[in-house]
Amino acid sequence: MLHFNDIAFGPIFSRRLGSSLGVNILPAEGKLCNFDCIYCECGWNRDGMAANRRFPGCTEVRDALSAKLEQCAADGTAIDSITFSGNGEPTLNPEFPQITDVAVELRDRYYPEAKISVLSNATMIDREEVFEALRKTDNPILKIDAPYYDGIASVNRPSPGYSLEKVIAGLKRFNGNFILQTMFLRSPEYDSSEEDNLKRWMDIVRYLSPREVMVYTIDRETPEKDLVKFTAGQMTEMVRPLVEEGFHIQVRG
Repeated sequence: MLHFNDIAFGPIFSRRLGSSLGVNILPAEGKLCNFDCIYCECGWNRDGMAANRRFPGCTEVRDALSAKLEQCAADGTAIDSITFSGNGEPTLNPEFPQITDVAVELRDRYYPEAKISVLSNATMIDREEVFEALRKTDNPILKIDAPYYDGIASVNRPSPGYSLEKVIAGLKRFNGNFILQTMFLRSPEYDSSEEDNLKRWMDIVRYLSPREVMVYTIDRETPEKDLVKFTAGQMTEMVRPLVEEGFHIQVRG
């Protein structure tokens, strides 16, 4: 499974973001997330547990990211996005708001045309400081993989206390200025292509009216082995009603 030992890594090619410089603000040894997704490229939470659970602090992130950006600029390396991802959920870092400010500052200094992106499961957006930090980024990419709790419990296996209604209410506060990310897959317990699942998910999209929707499927090894990916053509057909209504849908097979 995939793990990131460095705070700043890459850039690597992203299906969704182009040349993406990764930023891991989670413990380097293992995985830390309040989801335990059946498709996670970092594996199961239990397998990624490590003795050292220390989050890198703001100063440490500044030093690592500044050095990486300075080197990339000197080498003439293209960077389209500075992307918070890594070994779990980035907004769990208690200094996430301050780190976001640092990323914006360093982006402006070294790569002013690059975007700041955050891949998040949206569980922390009810915290005002996290919400405001995400609003400062160019691409707050926020996840809803299923349109009802049982589907989320099957696909994402969230920590206790997760509320889809709370997440939707938080996403509504962005007034459409965010990117909704959804994994399409088929498992023994959940099928994204099932008619009622699709209808309910599209109703959420219509309600939230995000500026963009990223629909993607399995691309790497997954901890759950009985998963079926969809082709780009299949997903394009699934989201066709939304496209015809004018929604900007990015499909990645």
